[in-house]
Amino acid sequence: MRHSRRARFAAHESAGHERWLISYSDFVTLLFAFFVVLFAATYRDNQVVRKLSRAIHNGFQTLGAFTADENGNGGAYSTTTLLADDNTSRVQNDSVTTNPAAARSVQEMLQLRRQLEAAIGKEIANREIVLQVTPDGFVISLKELGFFDSGRADLLPGAGQKIARIAKVLARPDLEIRVEGHSDNQPIHNEQFRSNWELSTARAMTVLQILVGGGFDPKSLSASGYGEYRPVADNATPEGRRMNRRVDLVVVQSRQPVPSASSNAADGKKPAAPASAARATAM
Repeated sequence: MRHSRRARFAAHESAGHERWLISYSDFVTLLFAFFVVLFAATYRDNQVVRKLSRAIHNGFQTLGAFTADENGNGGAYSTTTLLADDNTSRVQNDSVTTNPAAARSVQEMLQLRRQLEAAIGKEIANREIVLQVTPDGFVISLKELGFFDSGRADLLPGAGQKIARIAKVLARPDLEIRVEGHSDNQPIHNEQFRSNWELSTARAMTVLQILVGGGFDPKSLSASGYGEYRPVADNATPEGRRMNRRVDLVVVQSRQPVPSASSNAADGKKPAAPASAARATAM
């Protein structure tokens, strides 16, 4: 009798101790449901953002923006392969469904790259010219190797024709070009230049004058010299210094509306004459 009473008491005590599992299970279930609701609310927006990000990134890969460096090593923004045409079409279709403006931008850059490859394909293959996409815009980087002697701002023989071919491709009313001169950090002081700033600015002006002579509207041009203060590689090595000695053509969309011929005719106005000189600044 005593044993039976003790067994019933033990069974009752065990059941009481396990009641907390019911409350805990309810809490976990509610918490899971809460996060499921949050995920469902944000999933659609995240898909749109991911699709747009993937489309832009793949579009830049197709442009060759994320290419290997001069030593053949890939970086954070580099890849050694380009996408096939079917992938390009899918990228463009994805962009259209998410952001038509981004799709147009990617398509225009693809077209611009194809035109440049047709005009300066040999120079690109020889690494005299490098095409890339940066946060500032589409950049055509003219390396010192194919355009200038060390410490000089005079173009090498044949370099002017290369720049003229680039000018024919870029001479569009919807584009603006920033011509940016850069150097390495090796001190320079000769009878012509007292600093790398002067050298980089002079080289930028030399390229700018070729662009103007090639038919580019001076109102859409500007020139700057940055010296050694905006390197793209480590100046501690000869290879890095060689990469830093360059003139960049930064291609951006024009911020000014392009007047059409029909609107000028309707207003009875003549097209504005091009400015006599381009803007030039030494940064």
